[in-house]
Amino acid sequence: MDALDRLNECYAAYVDTFRVGGVLPPMMALKLEHTGHVVDNAKLIAAGEGFDALTSRVCEAAALLHDTGRYEQLKRYNTFRDSDSVDHAVFSHDIVVEKGWLDAVQRAGGRVQSAEGAKIRQAVLDAVLFHNRRELPEGLDPLTLAASQTVRDADKLDIFRVLEDQIAKTDWRNDCQAFWNLPTTVRPNDAVLDAIRAGRPVDYQDIRSLADFVLIQVGWMISGLSYATSRRLCAERGHLAFRRDFLHQLTDDPAVDEICNLVGSVV
Repeated sequence: MDALDRLNECYAAYVDTFRVGGVLPPMMALKLEHTGHVVDNAKLIAAGEGFDALTSRVCEAAALLHDTGRYEQLKRYNTFRDSDSVDHAVFSHDIVVEKGWLDAVQRAGGRVQSAEGAKIRQAVLDAVLFHNRRELPEGLDPLTLAASQTVRDADKLDIFRVLEDQIAKTDWRNDCQAFWNLPTTVRPNDAVLDAIRAGRPVDYQDIRSLADFVLIQVGWMISGLSYATSRRLCAERGHLAFRRDFLHQLTDDPAVDEICNLVGSVV
């Protein structure tokens, strides 16, 4: 069994501790499904960008671990909204360190020397820690940068899917738990629209409605995807068209078409 297989076993065993009668609570089950898709997206990005074998495996490990803290976050605080609980990336990083799942990589001898193992371990941990930041720190080494950008892109690509799945399968007008219980009839915040027009990341503190929640994802298509493979997957999966149609159900604000046309010229 190699290190990545062992890491998958450790992660699965940890998730199992949150099962009740063998079943995960529904919102936790969504996070487990999400993680699987993020791992798959990370593999597609690594292949599309031509990463070497080591970089690809580091990206896969970081994708697997990026939301480790979500289960304990929901158990303790009954929310996935970080502003009402904890920063889930920091929480995930700290749990992975506490569990020691990556220590074997750092101690590895022979084919992977200890110094190289330490570099790999740190790249995975940093990618987990940085995956939800508005911007990555400057000066990252190439392995950490590739892992961080890949996880961030892979995460966003599946968040697109999650929103679409939730809209299709839930009574989102009356039960908006998956969308932070945001109001569904409030027009977009001008601060959100201005950030997207300028190609800046949207400040989460400016999200005041479900329309803002959707628009922040539209903004990612301009400023939030690092790799050409990620933008290609976004276009092929029709994520922009879905959001334009859904936003028209939420608001008649003409800014919706303006923003979507702007983004459509990029992706």
